[in-house]
Parts: sequence; C-alpha cells; structure tokens
Amino acid sequence: MTDLTIRRLLIDLETPPARHWNGGDAFRTAFFNALSMSFPAGEQFFIDSMRLGLAALPATERPRHEDEVRGFIGQEATHRRIHGLFNAHLERQGLANHWQARITRRLQRLQGLDPRIWLGLTAATEHFTAIMAEDLLTRPAPLAGAEPRLATMWLWHASEEAEHRSCAFDLYRALGGDERWRRRLFRLVTWHFGTDVLRQTVHNLHRDGSLWKLSTWVGGARFLLGREGLVWRLYAPWRRYLSADFHPSQQDGSAAIAWLRSHGDVAVPVAGAAG
Repeated sequence: MTDLTIRRLLIDLETPPARHWNGGDAFRTAFFNALSMSFPAGEQFFIDSMRLGLAALPATERPRHEDEVRGFIGQEATHRRIHGLFNAHLERQGLANHWQARITRRLQRLQGLDPRIWLGLTAATEHFTAIMAEDLLTRPAPLAGAEPRLATMWLWHASEEAEHRSCAFDLYRALGGDERWRRRLFRLVTWHFGTDVLRQTVHNLHRDGSLWKLSTWVGGARFLLGREGLVWRLYAPWRRYLSADFHPSQQDGSAAIAWLRSHGDVAVPVAGAAG
C-alpha cells in the first residue's frame, strides 16, 4: 500500500492564459487543453470507481485499502477542481468541450455494471496518465516555453498521477478482476482515449483558427511522430500493460518523487491518506 498525500496547488489561476500558452505552439497548446477538458468528468469517474470498488470488498478486507483510496480520492478531487478553473479560461477563449459530453454518455451506460468493470477502465486509463506523466517529468520538450505557472500545474498533476498509479489496479485485483478482462478493457480505453484526444485537439485548433496552418501540423507531426515524438516514446510502456506479470509499480516513479519533494512550496501537503 502507498501513503498518498493530498496537496494544495498554490499557483495563479485567475489570470487568463495566453491563447498559445505552451511555448507559442498551437498544436501542443491544443493537445494539452484537450487533456484538461477530459479531467473534470474523468476524475469524477475514477473517484466513483474507487468508492464502488471499496464498497464491494468484504468488510474484513476494506481496512487494508481505505487509507489509500481516501488519499487517491483527495488527489483526484483536487485535480478535478484545478482543471475546472483552467477549463473555465478555455471556455472564455471560445473553445468548446466536446470530450466531456462523450465521457458523460459512456458513464451512463456503465450504471449498474460490476464494479470490476469500473475499476478495470480506471486502471487502464490511469496507466495512460502514468506513462504520459513520466514522459512529461523526464524531458522538457512537451512543455518547452510554457507559461511557468501552467507548466507547474501540469508537472504537479503528472507527479501525483505517477504517485497513485497502482491504486485502481490493486483494487481491481483485490476484487478478483481477471487478466483477460484487464487487457480487454485496456484495448477499449486505448481506442477511446486515442481518438478522443485527437478529436478534441482538432476541435480546439478549429475554434482557435489554427487548424489550416501548415506550421500547426508540422509542429503536431514533430510532437506526436518525430524521432522523440509522443507516440514512439509511449509505445513500449503502453505495451507493458498487456504483459501477464505487469504491475504499475514496475514503472519508475523517481522523477515524480523528486519533483514533489523539491516543490513543497507550491504543492503544499494538506493531509496524508490517513488524515
């Protein structure tokens, strides 16, 4: 089990961000904006999944997981709130959040299903966030030239995603979730996550007026498919989830630990998992 700390993020979220806040790059800005748009509904789904999973455990097993689940929920609730504030700026810039509506419709179809389905989907999505977090924390390119306060927001979020990367996976296993369904749900999440983030990115570029500019797609191709592009960097860690002996703790979390330790002035601990 992991001790999870709930933190306050002390950054300015009142000042509107620049339209291309991520280094002046239209594609990178639109991509990160798209991710942020998914978080309020997505994080709420993760919270609901963990609550359902904990309630489904035998009463004798719950104490082993309660503190970690409480810490997980506290971290995700903070992510939801912070990105909600950021997303409000995006809405005022004229961007429209289509991804959130798709998430909401899918969640309606999950009502009444086995909690292991909820947890399997959560664990799969948390793997995506964890491997993207590690990439964000270990190289400067994705946030090169970003507004410092917003770079801090993303690196804080990334660090906590890496920190709690095992929680949903462990609860899925504790409830007897099997390997075949774990991999099946991961493939489903891969399809939806990949297509949704690209669709929302394109919507953002269209509303931004940058969709038909050659420079937008040159930058996008470099960011996604270049020699150090996101797709190539994430392929190997993505594939590891399909291994029979996979566990999220196999991922190196040292960059997240180091960032949180060195930024205690802006990511201020409020309470531990038992708080």
